Amino acid sequence: MARDEINAFLGTGTTYQGKLDFQGSVRIDGNFKGEVTSKGTLVVGKEANVEGTVSVGQLIISGKLHGEVLAKEKIVLHKTANIVGSLNTPSLVIEEGAVLEGQITMGTKSSPKPAAKAPGAPSPGVSSAPQADSSTKNKLGVSTGVTTIGK
Repeated sequence: MARDEINAFLGTGTTYQGKLDFQGSVRIDGNFKGEVTSKGTLVVGKEANVEGTVSVGQLIISGKLHGEVLAKEKIVLHKTANIVGSLNTPSLVIEEGAVLEGQITMGTKSSPKPAAKAPGAPSPGVSSAPQADSSTKNKLGVSTGVTTIGK
């Protein structure tokens, strides 16, 4: 199977709630609430609305996402992306027009998974787990507003 091939597709107008664990690539264009776990690629389409915890190899997002994201390889925010929450990744690409309200933690690819939420902890949170190499950590805190980076 080619690496770019989509294995599953949650289309516009569909709603799913629960846990999604996959290999390869999955595209969501509908509504998803829950937990996504994979070493592969999650594509969140322009019409998608994802809420929950996402732990993937790579995240490519054009729609809305509310929650915590750990991407072990890369996160790409296209111009229509709208994220409220925390991002943890070693590589981040943000197109002009993308909206991000939350926190970004950039570490090495060996960064640990996001810390589990403590009962009563504010949501969305930031990984408090130790970094493999804190000298490479670049942490930005954006509590409100818009973060725009582009060419």
